[in-house]
Amino acid sequence: MGKKRESPSSPIKVLSQWIHRQSMKKKILLGVFGALICLVALKLFVKDHNHFFVASESIHALGIFILIYKLTTKQSSAGLSLRSQELTAIFLAARLVCSIMIEGDIHTILDSITLASTLWVIYMLRFKLKSTYIKDLDNMPLYYVVLPCGIISVLVHPKAISTLIARVLWSFCLCVEAVSVLPQLRFMQNAKMVEPFTAHYVFALGVARFLGCAHWIIQTYESNGQYLVLVGKGNTWIILVLVAEIVQTFILADFCYYYVKR
Repeated sequence: MGKKRESPSSPIKVLSQWIHRQSMKKKILLGVFGALICLVALKLFVKDHNHFFVASESIHALGIFILIYKLTTKQSSAGLSLRSQELTAIFLAARLVCSIMIEGDIHTILDSITLASTLWVIYMLRFKLKSTYIKDLDNMPLYYVVLPCGIISVLVHPKAISTLIARVLWSFCLCVEAVSVLPQLRFMQNAKMVEPFTAHYVFALGVARFLGCAHWIIQTYESNGQYLVLVGKGNTWIILVLVAEIVQTFILADFCYYYVKR
C-alpha cells in the first residue's frame, strides 16, 4: 500500500506558521497593521458610533455570563481572580451612577445587568466556592489601583468636586476599568496556567476594549482633531479617556494574540 496522502494545509494554518516565524518587531508591526484594518472597517461599515459602546458593554456582559456558566457547571473558581472581579464591580457601580445621573438609556440597562452578574460572581468566589479559590496567587492589593485612580480623577476635574460629581466618577471608572484586568493577568502568571473559561472571559474583555478604543480614535479622526484642541482649553479629561482606552487595549492585546494563536 502506498503512503497516505497528506491533506494540504489550510490558508489560516499557513498564515499562522508564517507569522510564528517572524521576529517580535515584525509581529508587533503586523498587529498594529491588523488593528488599523479593523478600525478602517469599523469606520466604513458602522455609521452610528454609539453602537461601539453598546457592543462593548454587551460583549463584557457575555464574558461575565461565561464565568457564571463555569461557576455553575464546574463548581470551581480555579483560575479566577477575585481582585479583578471586585475592581470590575467598583468601576461598574461608578459608571452606573454616572449613567443614571446623566443618560438613563440602554447603557444603564447593560451596566445594571453586568454589575449584578459581577456581584454574583464575587459572592460565589467569596462564599459558595471559597475552598477552590486560590487566594495566595491573587495577591495584588486593591488600593494599588483604587487610590491612584481616585487622585487622577480629581486632578483632571479640579473644579468638578462639588458641582460635577458625575464627571469625577466617570473619570474614576475609566481609570479603574483600564487596569481592572491586571490582577487577573497576574493571577495567571503566578499560576503558570490559563483555565479555558477564564481565557474566554479575558478575550471577551479584549474585544470589548478594542471597540471602546476604536470609538474614541474614530471620533478624534472625524472631528479633525477637535477633541485634542479642547485639551488646551482645560478639558484634560479627553487625554485621560484616550490614554485609559489605549492602555487597557495594549494590556489585553498580548493575551488576545496568544488566545487566538492557541
